[in-house]
Amino acid sequence: MEMPSLHQLALMTALGLGACTTTAPAPELQAQATDTQADDDLAEAGLREHHRHQHRGGVTQFIAMSLDTLDPDDAQRPQVLQLQRDMYVCMAPAGAIQQRLHLTLAEGITAGAVDLAKVDGILVELDAADAGVRTCSVGGLNQLHALLTPAERGELAEKVQAHYEVWREATNEDGAASRVRGGRLARLTVDLGLSPDQVEKMSAALHTALAGRAGTYDRAKVDPAMVEFAQAFERPTFDATVTLPYANGRLGSHGASRMAIFYETVTPMLSPEQRVVLAAQVRAHAGQHPTISAK
Repeated sequence: MEMPSLHQLALMTALGLGACTTTAPAPELQAQATDTQADDDLAEAGLREHHRHQHRGGVTQFIAMSLDTLDPDDAQRPQVLQLQRDMYVCMAPAGAIQQRLHLTLAEGITAGAVDLAKVDGILVELDAADAGVRTCSVGGLNQLHALLTPAERGELAEKVQAHYEVWREATNEDGAASRVRGGRLARLTVDLGLSPDQVEKMSAALHTALAGRAGTYDRAKVDPAMVEFAQAFERPTFDATVTLPYANGRLGSHGASRMAIFYETVTPMLSPEQRVVLAAQVRAHAGQHPTISAK
C-alpha cells in the first residue's frame, strides 16, 4: 500500500482526515487499512474538488471550513457556531455571483463555446464582492479569537494553513500538473472518458492558456501573509483589521478565474455527449451551499 508523504500526513492531520500507519499492518488488519486509505483518498479528492469550484471569500472561507473540525468546549460551541454562520453570511454575496459563474460556464459548455466576455464580467463582480468579505468578517474573527483557548487558536491556525495548501495545489495546476493523479484534467479524463489524444491536446492548451492569464495571485506575497496571520492568531492579542492577509479578497476571484480558464479551454475539444455530462457536473457545483456544523 502506498504510504502518504510527510506533507500529506500533515494535511490529513490538520484537516481531520485519517492517516495510515507507516508500518506494515497485520494481515487481519490489511482489509481495514485498505478501506481506511480509500476513505482518506476520497475525502482528499472531495476537498480538492471543493477548493477548485467554491470561491466565496479566500481566507475567511478557510476559517469557516476549519471550524467544522474544531471541537470547542460545550460553553463555547453555540457562540462559535454563530460566528461561523456570520462568516457565511458575509460570503453570501460572493456565493451568489459564483453561482452565476457556474451556470454561465455550464451554458457555454453545452453550446460548445464559453462566452468569454460574460465570464470576465462576472469575475470582475466576484473580485469586488470578495473584497467586501474582509471588511464584513473582521469583527467576527476578533470575537472568535477572544472565545478560543490558546490550544484551540493554534489548532485553528494549523487547519487554515492546511486548507490554503490544498487550495493552492488544487487551483494553480498547469497543464502537466493537471494530468497527474488527483489533478483536474485527470479527474475529467475519468469522468468523461477522454481519449489519449484529447488529454494531450487539452494539456498543451491549458499550459498556454493558464500561463497567459496569471491573475491576481502572487504566491511570494500570499505565503508569508498566511504565515503572519497564523502566528498573529495564536498570540494573546489579535486584530483582524491588521493581520488578515491582504489577499483575502483576491484568492476567491483568482481561484474562480482559474476554474473558468480550464472550462473555456477544454470545452471546444469535447464531443457533444461529453459536453452534456460536464455541463451537468458544473451545474451541480452551482447548487452547492455551505453546511453549518451541528456539533
